[in-house]
Amino acid sequence: MKKLIAVVAIVLGLAFTTNAQEVKTVSLEQTKGEFTQKQITVSEGTYVFEIANNNVGHNVGFVLAPKSNTEAHIKNAYVKEKVQNNTKQTSKKVTLKKGEYVYFCPLNPTPEYTLIVQ
Repeated sequence: MKKLIAVVAIVLGLAFTTNAQEVKTVSLEQTKGEFTQKQITVSEGTYVFEIANNNVGHNVGFVLAPKSNTEAHIKNAYVKEKVQNNTKQTSKKVTLKKGEYVYFCPLNPTPEYTLIVQ
C-alpha cells in the first residue's frame, strides 16, 4: 500500500510540474506583405504566438512549421481567429523543441521567415 501511495504521489508531482511550466509570448507584427521580425531565436519551451495586423488592409493569419517539412503545419500555432485589420490575435500553447522552424502568413502573403529554437 505504501508503494502505491508513493507512486501516486510521484505521478501527481510530475503532473503539477508539467502544468506549472512557464508559457512565454512571442509577439509578431505583420505589415503589407511581410512580418517586421525577419528571424527569431528562442529557447526550448512553451509559447503562445501573438500576431498583430498593422494596417495590412485585410485579415492575416500565422503558420509555423518545421523547416525540414514546411507542409507539416503546427496547428496549435495557428491564431485562434483570423487577425482583422489593426487588431491582435493569439495562438494556443505550442511546445517547441530544439531545431529550425519557418513562419509565414498564407493570407497576407509573406515570405517564409526563420525561427530557431536553441
